[in-house]
Amino acid sequence: MPLTHTYWAEHAWLEPNVEPGVALDVDADGRIAAVRTGVAAPPPGATVLRGLTLPGLANAHSHAFHRALRSTVQVGSGTFWTWREVMYSVADRLTPETYHALARGVYAEMALAGVTAVGEFHYLHHAPGGTRYADPNAMGEALIAAAADAGIRITLLDTAYVAAGLRSAAAGEPPNRHQLRFSDGTAEAWAERVSLLKEGDREHVRLGAAIHSVRAVPARQLGTVAEWAAARGAPLHVHLSEQTAENDACLAVHGRTPTQLLADHGVLGPRTTGVHNTHLTDADIALVGGSGTGTCMCPTTERDLADGIGPAPALQRAGSTLSLGSDSHAVIDLFEEARAMELNERLRSRTRGHWTAAALLRAASADGHAALGWADAGALEPGALADFTTVALDSVRTAGAVPRLAAEVAVFAASAVDVRHTVVGGRHVVRDGTHTSIPDVPSALAEAVAALH
Repeated sequence: MPLTHTYWAEHAWLEPNVEPGVALDVDADGRIAAVRTGVAAPPPGATVLRGLTLPGLANAHSHAFHRALRSTVQVGSGTFWTWREVMYSVADRLTPETYHALARGVYAEMALAGVTAVGEFHYLHHAPGGTRYADPNAMGEALIAAAADAGIRITLLDTAYVAAGLRSAAAGEPPNRHQLRFSDGTAEAWAERVSLLKEGDREHVRLGAAIHSVRAVPARQLGTVAEWAAARGAPLHVHLSEQTAENDACLAVHGRTPTQLLADHGVLGPRTTGVHNTHLTDADIALVGGSGTGTCMCPTTERDLADGIGPAPALQRAGSTLSLGSDSHAVIDLFEEARAMELNERLRSRTRGHWTAAALLRAASADGHAALGWADAGALEPGALADFTTVALDSVRTAGAVPRLAAEVAVFAASAVDVRHTVVGGRHVVRDGTHTSIPDVPSALAEAVAALH
């Protein structure tokens, strides 16, 4: 395959080391054709990337419309459950058109933060009252189009959400008036609708499935979602034990924890990612790790909603691969997610150094991509998708770093604002801190959010 372009990285993270002077040759298919180290100066015609170039970051858990809640939900006090009422009020106002506008801004914000792929946990399917749009997947298509506009890849994790809560083994509580927009009525009806979605020739799209939670999908319907994903080899995600109230209700109705219930119905496994996995028993941890189920930690949301700190080290030791997500988008900053996972654990354990910077970067890149079905992304190596991002090493946060420790300064000091370049499929999406197709992302976000208030 002929080369189309060469990017020259002043420094590049070639796991586990930082190397100076790295040329990344990109072919016509948008993949890395060669990685050449020891290239002291930019080759003729190469695009220069000053700073530390990393594999593109994967935001493995997103609810795009929650971005409209930023600041609004910081007034007063409360819990996850009171926050949820404010979230419903925003969801009630969205249309396919306003959802596209909002998600376009959100995904552009992600690109500016070095994110090259997003896992969109999508449960806002229908019109108010639960009426289907003429295209029953209009809201999902709006998200797919928004990702294309913003220049990033998307795994649309179409989410089964059919009940308001646990009632019995056979059925859940009927959806409330807000949740009617989320519900297809049954998991079988969900499967019929989501089967109409097609990746087609849209190279930026992967399709996956999600179970919102054991609260939202009755036990006898869990297998339907798991089987749909298994038949397609698609990723399957699920909110798991985010709240102690969910655990208590599941024990009362089923006599087992949510993790045990998911295991009973074939949900756990190597293609599955549990999101949060916060309030787990030792037996739950063994089930998650032993089944090869991944864990997506979302520390900035988990702390914002006062949900608690999940047992990430124990999960990893048990065999669960860790990824990261910005979830409700209290902030969109995968460097903050990575260091928060480590720093949260330091507070809990009163010891330091649970993960190296390299391990945290891997969670934010290769392992996040794998959880989203993009196993060929997240590494600077021949054959991988040419998705990468460059962090400045001369900002007020990063200046003075020893080059060989640039990964440490990226994880423990840098922020999204330090991202200078983002390349997806060999195409420059963010150049010198500016989005190349949406030059005024703040205005795009402000207009989209204002339309919902």
